[in-house]
Amino acid sequence: MTLISPLSRPDTADRVLPDLFARWFESRGWTPRRHQLELIALAEAGKSALLIAPTGGGKTLAGFLPSLIELSERRRAGKDLAHAKGKGELHTLYISPLKALATDIRRNLEAPISEMQLPVRAESRTGDTPQSRRLRQRERPPDLLMTTPESLALLLSYPDTEKFFASLRCVIIDELHTFATSKRGHHLALCLARLAALAPKTRFVGLSATVADPPQLSDYLRLREADMVEIVLGDPGAPPNVSIIDAHERLPWGGHMGQHAVPEVYNIIRQHKTSIIFVNTRAQAELTFDRLWRLNDDNLAIGLHHGSLAVEQRRKVEAAMAAGKLRAVVATSSLDLGIDWGDVDLVIQMGAPKGVSRLMQRIGRANHRLDEPSRAMIAPANRFEVLESLAALEAIEARELDGDPPRPACLDVLAQHIVGTACAQPIDREAFFHEVRRAQPYRDLPRKDFDDTFDFVATGGYALAAYDRWHRLKQLPDGRWMLSSPLIARQFRMNVGTIVELPLLKVKLRRGPMLGEVEESFIQALVPGDTFVFAGRLLRFEGVKELVALCSLATMGDPKVPAYGGGRLPLSTFLADRVRGILQDPSRHPKLPPEVRQWLDIQRWRSTLPNSHSLLVEGFPRGSKQFIVAYCFEGRNAHQTLGMLLTRRMERLGLKPLGFVATDYVLGLWGLRPSTKAQIDQLFDEDMLGDDLEAWMDESTMLRRSFRNVAVIAGLIERRFPGEEKSRRQVTFSSDLIYDALRKHEPDHILLRATRQDAAWQLADLKRLGDLLRRAKGRIDYRRLDRISPLAVPVLLEIGKERVLDGTAEDELLDIAAQELIDEATRLT
Repeated sequence: MTLISPLSRPDTADRVLPDLFARWFESRGWTPRRHQLELIALAEAGKSALLIAPTGGGKTLAGFLPSLIELSERRRAGKDLAHAKGKGELHTLYISPLKALATDIRRNLEAPISEMQLPVRAESRTGDTPQSRRLRQRERPPDLLMTTPESLALLLSYPDTEKFFASLRCVIIDELHTFATSKRGHHLALCLARLAALAPKTRFVGLSATVADPPQLSDYLRLREADMVEIVLGDPGAPPNVSIIDAHERLPWGGHMGQHAVPEVYNIIRQHKTSIIFVNTRAQAELTFDRLWRLNDDNLAIGLHHGSLAVEQRRKVEAAMAAGKLRAVVATSSLDLGIDWGDVDLVIQMGAPKGVSRLMQRIGRANHRLDEPSRAMIAPANRFEVLESLAALEAIEARELDGDPPRPACLDVLAQHIVGTACAQPIDREAFFHEVRRAQPYRDLPRKDFDDTFDFVATGGYALAAYDRWHRLKQLPDGRWMLSSPLIARQFRMNVGTIVELPLLKVKLRRGPMLGEVEESFIQALVPGDTFVFAGRLLRFEGVKELVALCSLATMGDPKVPAYGGGRLPLSTFLADRVRGILQDPSRHPKLPPEVRQWLDIQRWRSTLPNSHSLLVEGFPRGSKQFIVAYCFEGRNAHQTLGMLLTRRMERLGLKPLGFVATDYVLGLWGLRPSTKAQIDQLFDEDMLGDDLEAWMDESTMLRRSFRNVAVIAGLIERRFPGEEKSRRQVTFSSDLIYDALRKHEPDHILLRATRQDAAWQLADLKRLGDLLRRAKGRIDYRRLDRISPLAVPVLLEIGKERVLDGTAEDELLDIAAQELIDEATRLT
């Protein structure tokens, strides 16, 4: 979606700051920005607002200025009796996606409060806040409280919640776009609807730098039917200076690590004061950091930051960056949001960005001065990623962003919220239904889904009603519902939140040793009989027992399903469309490096280039196998699901499938028999999302593992008890038993419905897959070739990577395999 231009509101154009604040701005050498004045005027009118402004534009200060002015003027005029008596009243609540950011914002507010000597108290409250301070905050609330969604849910669960929030006048949600389509965002929306009911005079302010659909995001803040949410657009500032790195080495055909560019990246770091090198996976972060240190003859201070590191280590890196002691830090999305370091003068993106909004968010970490361009460079990992990087640069130039579509209402999150609300006070079921539907994700929630979820919380549902432990609510004589036991409240507070850590599963030979651990998402996609390569062996998957994937040694056959990317960011639909646009438009090819242009020229001569109007599918022999390569451009997750479904259909059509492999751009399948055009049309018919999908999901472990996450969020399975913490083995064992019981006795149970929805949304990316199949219907361009095409080389190289054994010969073997494929694809005769 194209960003609209900033608007000038006549009613706020002449707005000026109070003298005290105007002098403070002047002392800093600042001039109030238009959007800061606009938020002050909207606050005076009691209106909610979404502020969209680039990093460095003073968004956070704009959010707090109205509150600081109101509190200052009221108290200096002696109109705040509670303050005069030494009693605290909460005025403004700030919600951050990160604990570190909430703490940092509180620290940043100390400057204006102390320098203007404002009679205002600001504090933070997160999971790291000492218990004594949390108790004191509830007894004597600060004026401004910085917190996270999880801490807000806890505050709303206490019996004094109505008193605590009665004086609330403003809620500020920072980085609002990060919440919009996640389960965490659904939980926050429900909590905001609760706040709107407890404090009817509250206005809501969202802050964000990267928004694809402003009206949709602003609607997230509309918590009352009569509310109007104003969209305030800050001045765009200087456009970023973004370029693609020329690594001066041969550009790889495949791979996603971008290690060929590390020497050039090191040279670039030497030429800048402070750089952030963003990568897309934790493995890539470790690899890039290690390679930089091997090249670090200048002994530059380089740090590493990602989510798997200990909190203490991450904090040390953040402190060193803030103090200007690092020349560079290698980071994953753990630094996409958070502390703004003014000394950062360059952002480097290793590998393609996968999304324009994500890239702009990362670019915003550099410079932080609105009137000066942020500088960024992209190091594509392979030839397809060059196309993706160019597509991202063109989108930035056109000021277009991408975003995720809305997510259906998450019923497991609703179940958790029902319990949390009942912890604070008895619930009027009818009134609560209407309150829930004020939250944007639940605005169209059917009454049946609400009633089924409420009944599940109250009794566990039909299949579990006989067990007292799942009777969490009881009805009072006046019809309201309250907790059945104080223990329920303790369990809720220990398990609050929607973030369920993705576990690893051990891989074990049924009659042999433990071989190691793999990502659970990989095992979820397997059905018994599938083969895969692990620890240098070809294994046959037999099933999962508790937290162990049991396997046997396979003596023949190819790996049927390759490992998932493990944290790789998915290619956005918007960026995929732009890549297709570049491929089909030769006038844009001169912007590409010579070796990429030659790659596309040979592809056009050998086969054709993919386009936006049809689905290109190629078939060709290689050795004893027959390959099918489909240029879908729908992202790795959607391609994984499509591959699993297509192999089932290939089996029925007698094509003898042996396996498949997926990248963000291409899906490759191989079998023993060639396919005809009629068979290709059958394979890609959109009815595969019906019975085929149902059968595959039932056979795989996907639903079972999705159910565990849903059951944890819904409170059916507790991760932690007072005084103890359940092991993942216990959690999995309990959830498996309940899952089997529900499927047998109540297959329409609300949690099973939530599980299927969750699996479809999070693991299989079915919407993108459905859109692809609808676009392809009647428009499949099937090219039967005598050998591999240039564009098919990268996906076949992925097969080689899965099959090469561990050891020092890996790179050499891959180079030999790659060169054979390249020679075959580029041979002109």
